[in-house]
Amino acid sequence: MTGIDNELIVESLVAQLTVRGLDEGLVKQLKIRAAHNGRSAEAEHRMILETVLGAPPADELRAVLEDMPEVDDDVFRGDRSSRPIEFP
Repeated sequence: MTGIDNELIVESLVAQLTVRGLDEGLVKQLKIRAAHNGRSAEAEHRMILETVLGAPPADELRAVLEDMPEVDDDVFRGDRSSRPIEFP
């Protein structure tokens, strides 16, 4: 064991964000939305950022994957036939 506190390392890798100059009405809306969703204002803020900036929704990802050409061993052997992509 190296004596390094893993929790401390993980905690130090978590980014923090301070947003200044927000309109009080916007902050009030955030707090109301957070209460409605059973979360703190900070957790609601995090959820909004993750939703807007995080991974694309499953439907968007599905559309991108469906538009991609199929590439597998058949292509490398010269067989240009393709199979439809099926999702559960």
